[in-house]
Amino acid sequence: MKIASLVVRAKPEHFPELMESLRAVPGVEVHGESMETGRLVVTVEDGEGYSVTDSILAVNLARHVLGVTLAYEYTDEGLELQEA
Repeated sequence: MKIASLVVRAKPEHFPELMESLRAVPGVEVHGESMETGRLVVTVEDGEGYSVTDSILAVNLARHVLGVTLAYEYTDEGLELQEA
């Protein structure tokens, strides 16, 4: 499992169109928005047939996105290899 949290910057007047396009990206969920700061909080989770990396790239390239910050990333890959 891989999960990432993003802060997406955009002009507030573009939020409705942008949120619709972000929800079309596999594994993406919009959790919050701030009209005052022009930011959306988004999570990306991997799934069958797509990767977190591909979805983050799609978010970054979405129309009206001014910038994306990776706020958090988690993977459980390789945990079974570590000693307790």
